Amino acid sequence: MTIRVLLADDQKLILAGFRVLIDSADDLTVVGEATTGAEAVTLARQARADVVLMDIRMPGMDGIEATRQITGDEDLAGVRVLILTTFEIDENVLRALRAGASGFLSKGVEPADLLAGIRTVARGESLLSPKATQALITQFLDQPAPAPGAAAAVLDQLTGREREIAALVAEGLSNDEIAERLFVSPLTAKTHVNRAMTKLGARDRAQLVMIAYQSGLVRPW
Repeated sequence: MTIRVLLADDQKLILAGFRVLIDSADDLTVVGEATTGAEAVTLARQARADVVLMDIRMPGMDGIEATRQITGDEDLAGVRVLILTTFEIDENVLRALRAGASGFLSKGVEPADLLAGIRTVARGESLLSPKATQALITQFLDQPAPAPGAAAAVLDQLTGREREIAALVAEGLSNDEIAERLFVSPLTAKTHVNRAMTKLGARDRAQLVMIAYQSGLVRPW
């Protein structure tokens, strides 16, 4: 199955480079190019992309607001957004994830890693570079612990096993790694992850990680 990719960046040279790289992969194809956030939202609806490769800093509507509109559109429920930017700063990491982004990478990423990242978010998994992950953890360290009652209300929706698996997802483990840790099959691990996401209203694994930290299920080290 070919993964359909929409590019959104205000620099045409970067767009051209991304198109050549992505179209060179047998399982990926570029289905559109946007130079503004508003155009990205419009093309996301028209091109039916699987993944939007989104820059943050664009004229008018920025990439984070465009991400929010795309991920908030029920007709685009299957579209994943991978944020790609020069500036991996704390505020943008958190804003992008809150807006519904599935991943966050630096523009300095290696070409092979970018292609792998597109495939990762297309599968519904989260993707954060080490620098972005550290920034996210720093944000949570600066926040007060959630009120016990509020945390319990969120977590009460999960079974004990689902809580355990959600915590492992928040630690960065893949389904295969979770399966190995808990002595279950990868399919069983995936099923529990999906159930936890459904119960908590998480769009994907990145959102599940956010909820795990915000609810106090996992605390930054």
